[in-house]
Amino acid sequence: MGSGMQGKVVVVTGATSGIGRETALGLAGQGADVALVARDEARGEVTRREVLEAGARKAYLFVADLASLAQVRRLAADLASKLERIDVLVNNAGAIHTTRKVTVDGLEMTFAVNHLAPFLLTNLLLPRLAASAPARVVTVASDAHRVGPLDFGDLQAERGYAAMMVYGRSKLCNILFAAELARRLAGTGVTSNSLHPGVVATGFGRNDAGWLSAGVKLLAPLFISPGKGARTSLHLATSPEVEGLTGRYFKDSRPARPSRAALDEVAAKRLWEASLRLTGLEGASGPLASRGGKAILAP
Repeated sequence: MGSGMQGKVVVVTGATSGIGRETALGLAGQGADVALVARDEARGEVTRREVLEAGARKAYLFVADLASLAQVRRLAADLASKLERIDVLVNNAGAIHTTRKVTVDGLEMTFAVNHLAPFLLTNLLLPRLAASAPARVVTVASDAHRVGPLDFGDLQAERGYAAMMVYGRSKLCNILFAAELARRLAGTGVTSNSLHPGVVATGFGRNDAGWLSAGVKLLAPLFISPGKGARTSLHLATSPEVEGLTGRYFKDSRPARPSRAALDEVAAKRLWEASLRLTGLEGASGPLASRGGKAILAP
C-alpha cells in the first residue's frame, strides 16, 4: 500500500481527536479515501473537512455511539451500504472510566466500547473486507494489557472495579481478538494486527473528573504527541513492509512480544466465544464471507 493509498478506502473509529484524528489525517496525506466514525456529529464534520484539506479524495462521516450494540450494527450496515470496498479497518476508539458504568445493553462500559464494539464491527464488516482483499484490520491496543490474565468469571468487572485493571484487561482483549481473528482469516487475504501506540497526550482519561483526569494532566508533559502516537497505526495500515504479515503485536512500528497472557490461544478462543454470545452473533453462524467456498467466521 504505502504511497499507493490512492483509491484505497480506510475506516477509522474514534476519529475526531487524538490518535484517531492523526491517523485519519495521515491517511488523507497519502491519498486514501477516509471514512470517519465519530460519536459527535459536529466534531466529526470538522474532522471530515480537515481530512479533505489534508489530501483525501473523499472523506465520509458516520456517526455512532460504540457503547450501543444496536448502533454498532447500524454503523456496520451503513458502512457496507455506502462503501463499495474497505481496504483497511482501524479499530482505534477507546475509553477509560474511573467508576463502573453500564451501557444501554447492561454491559460494563470499558469492556463494551474497547472490546465488544470492535469485535462486532469487524465481524460484520468481514464480507466487505474479504471482497476487498488484500485488506487489513488494525486494532489499537496498549502495553497496559500487561496487568495480568483475563478473569473469565468476571468479564464485566462486577466483583470489584479498578479503572486501570479494567482498562488493561480490555486492551488484553484487543490483542487476543486480533490474534484469534488472524488465525480465523488465514488464507483470505485479510490480515489482523494489534499495536501499542505509546503513552500519548490526548483527551483520554478525561471522560470522568477525579484522580484519573488529574493524573493525566499532571503527567501530560511526559507523553508523546498524538502525531507520534499514530505512527504505528499508519505503518500497519499503509506500509508494504507488513503486507501479508498477520497475528502480530507492534510497538514503534516493529513487531514486539506482548505478555504471556496475550499469547494464550486457549484464552483467545474462549474470549471469542464469549464475545459471540455477548454481541448476539452466537447461533447466527455469524456474518459469513466466502473465499473459495471457505467461511471466514466460524463459531
